[in-house]
Amino acid sequence: MGNLLYVIAVILVIAWAIGFLGFHAGGIIHILLVIAIVAFLLKVIRREA
Repeated sequence: MGNLLYVIAVILVIAWAIGFLGFHAGGIIHILLVIAIVAFLLKVIRREA
């Protein structure tokens, strides 16, 4: 389950970068970035606990 969160976070960061640099899709791109950061932080917190 931990690897899945990491994979999702990486995919969302890549989608954010593509959208931000290529399409300027607006607010949805920033929402994807926030979700990716939250998923990554959850992984870090769960690994330390």
